[in-house]
Amino acid sequence: MSFVDALIVYFVDPILGLFIFVLIAAIILSWLISFKVVNPYNPVVGSIWRMTSVLTEPVLRPIRSILPSLGGFDFSPLVVILLIQFIRGWLLPQIMMAL
Repeated sequence: MSFVDALIVYFVDPILGLFIFVLIAAIILSWLISFKVVNPYNPVVGSIWRMTSVLTEPVLRPIRSILPSLGGFDFSPLVVILLIQFIRGWLLPQIMMAL
């Protein structure tokens, strides 16, 4: 395995872990906003909401178009987390063994 290959693999795993964290933060923040626990017009809350939306929506939008509507429940974050865990748990080790 070359240094560049190892560097790519070792950067991908933490980035995927960070994306899961951002996705969970977006889910919790959306619940807090919808239950009126936090005010979305607060500058701090609004900026965090915009940041998480900008980071997660490009990944969630295609999955939402595939999944059927389930009575107001959005399972697209769960699908993304499962896909990321698959990549981290099976695909990355396979790539590392192949290199």
